[in-house]
Amino acid sequence: MPCWGRVQSERLEAAIALVSLWRGRHVDVSPLSGGLTNENYLVEVDGQRYVMRLPGQSTDLLSIDRANEVYNTKAASSTGIGPRVLEHIPDLDVMVLEFIPGPTMSAESLHSTHMAKRMAESFRKLHSAPRFMQDFNMFRLIEYYLRIVEEHGVAIPDGYRDKLPVVAEIERAVSVAALPAVSCHNDLLCENFIDDGSVLRIVDYELSGNNDPCFDLGNTAQEAIFDDDLRASLCEAYFGHEEPQQLARMNLYALMSDVGWTLWGAIQARISTIDYDFAGYYAARWERAVNIMETDRFQIWLREAGSRS
Repeated sequence: MPCWGRVQSERLEAAIALVSLWRGRHVDVSPLSGGLTNENYLVEVDGQRYVMRLPGQSTDLLSIDRANEVYNTKAASSTGIGPRVLEHIPDLDVMVLEFIPGPTMSAESLHSTHMAKRMAESFRKLHSAPRFMQDFNMFRLIEYYLRIVEEHGVAIPDGYRDKLPVVAEIERAVSVAALPAVSCHNDLLCENFIDDGSVLRIVDYELSGNNDPCFDLGNTAQEAIFDDDLRASLCEAYFGHEEPQQLARMNLYALMSDVGWTLWGAIQARISTIDYDFAGYYAARWERAVNIMETDRFQIWLREAGSRS
């Protein structure tokens, strides 16, 4: 029989009972921290450890497609970067995943040229994965999120829509030297990197999709709070040489991650049952985005990304 400890969720109990991997065996379950759109649990069975993911409520409003997540997680695992999917319960959209031993990364642990090079290595492997099920485009996702905002009366920062012409300007600039779409994670928080002692593994493929690789580079640089030097190191390590135009595109995509995830946070503040300060989250991201838009650096990025050689 399962040994629940502090975990008393009927939904969790139903999921545990359906997993064939441990049916009829003693199960210990404990919650894992970090999930903002799902529930993650460590499951221990006869000395074996697994991770089980239960989807959050109303996450379809965030443009999360669970079939896409399962498909892409399996594709990413084929590169040795993503965790293996050991079992999938379609009726509940529950996944049982390989447990990856090793420390979970943080912004502090990633702040070095050495780690930027390791991140680039993991990106190159992930981006070589078989093509993902769906495409991802932050500019189109923002349009989708704004429709959700209208339909559900979601509060967003004052002046957000006033910046949409700037967003269109960014889209024009990054389109000039666009790269072929590859299998991208698109939401790479520092905590989604796990160091297995050999490579930095990458978990959580909820928002994964085929995308320009510079979005992955820019988004994770923003999440890790990389300065200009570390951003340049990450970009150079990924491409194998200096790429000023792609670095500018990467920086614009870093900005766009703040612009887009501002709306994600606002919607979460309205629908999520998770105890988290989503209002503070989206307000901080939007403030950072607006501050960058008003700098000379931003204008330089636009010119360098949009130049036609």
